[in-house]
Amino acid sequence: MPYAAWRDTRDTLQLWTQIIGKVRLMQTPWLNHSWHVTLYVTSRGLTTSPIPHGTRSFEAAFDCIDHVLDITVSDGGRRRLPLKPQSVADFYAAVTKALKELDVTVVINDMPCEIAGATAFADDRQHARYDPEYAWRFWQALVQADRVFKAFRTSFIGKCSPVHFFWGSFDLAVTRFSGRRAPNFTGKAPGVAPEVMSEAYSHEVSSAGFWPGDNVTQYPAFYSYTYPNFAGFSETKVQPAAAVFSETLGEFLLPYDAVRTAADPDAALLAFLQGTYEAAAVSAKWDRADLECRPGRPCVPRDA
Repeated sequence: MPYAAWRDTRDTLQLWTQIIGKVRLMQTPWLNHSWHVTLYVTSRGLTTSPIPHGTRSFEAAFDCIDHVLDITVSDGGRRRLPLKPQSVADFYAAVTKALKELDVTVVINDMPCEIAGATAFADDRQHARYDPEYAWRFWQALVQADRVFKAFRTSFIGKCSPVHFFWGSFDLAVTRFSGRRAPNFTGKAPGVAPEVMSEAYSHEVSSAGFWPGDNVTQYPAFYSYTYPNFAGFSETKVQPAAAVFSETLGEFLLPYDAVRTAADPDAALLAFLQGTYEAAAVSAKWDRADLECRPGRPCVPRDA
């Protein structure tokens, strides 16, 4: 999944997911750490899951096999919009029209989030690339990451997020919590209110994910960071050997290709996830005995 080969598709697809993600945002009660806005990996692409709209519900799903956006409503209504080369403005207009026809009118803020110098969806005719092959490859990478992240999640009995896709930063993530409050977070992101950022990092976290890269880090990578960043975290040696700590980003990075080409990709990724989590938990002195358990197995209850 070379970044340069699909950069334009990546940028367009991120904006399309933001449109759909903001539809969910406007209709869903707030859940801690913005968990209510995310998308989820499916056997065909990415979905919002059911979204309430009065007494009905609706769902919007990116199908990366048939390359359509499938909008379904609990009363039987349905629209299928083709995913094809088209501007963000045209996609936004098509989604708005389809929702209106289904009597599921939702008004969103049409300024993108977490993208510096962004153009409003309704005016963006620059981003119009959609290569179905690379959209499919990206989704396939998400399917594999989602599977391993979910296995990793089973060895933690403290508060832990679902494995979910954040359309603002365009990454799949899973986050563990120590249970303790964190210092007030003062970081900023374009198009995101300070109170949203503060609430997202209100408690200590160890977070890991998969990200397709951007114009600064031009390769897809797995990442892991902690907040707050205690002394010793960044100096920890983690496996595989290809993992490095980025001072610029403040997190560990493991190139996707290092996992993809490993003799045992699952083991390589799990080693990275476990090693970086342990670096966070040890440096912050988490109560590991009370938070951790053995990895889950099908049909085997955890020993309580």
